[in-house]
Amino acid sequence: MMSLPVEILEAEVLQLPPADRAHLVERLIASLDTDPAVEEAWAAEVERRLIEIESGKVSLVSGSEALTKLKAEFQ
Repeated sequence: MMSLPVEILEAEVLQLPPADRAHLVERLIASLDTDPAVEEAWAAEVERRLIEIESGKVSLVSGSEALTKLKAEFQ
């Protein structure tokens, strides 16, 4: 199989609908994360955060509330 130059491939991909481009980005990023130790560390972090949420140690905030707090912090 002959590979396409990156510029041609990029032009083709940019013509895809946004949802297809987002899916492709996710797949490309996932293909870069090949270190099992990194994957294991992320899985442990997700588990730790889930336990904190379920136990009530931390509470969730909406995205808009989080942005409001961040903006206030950095002003």
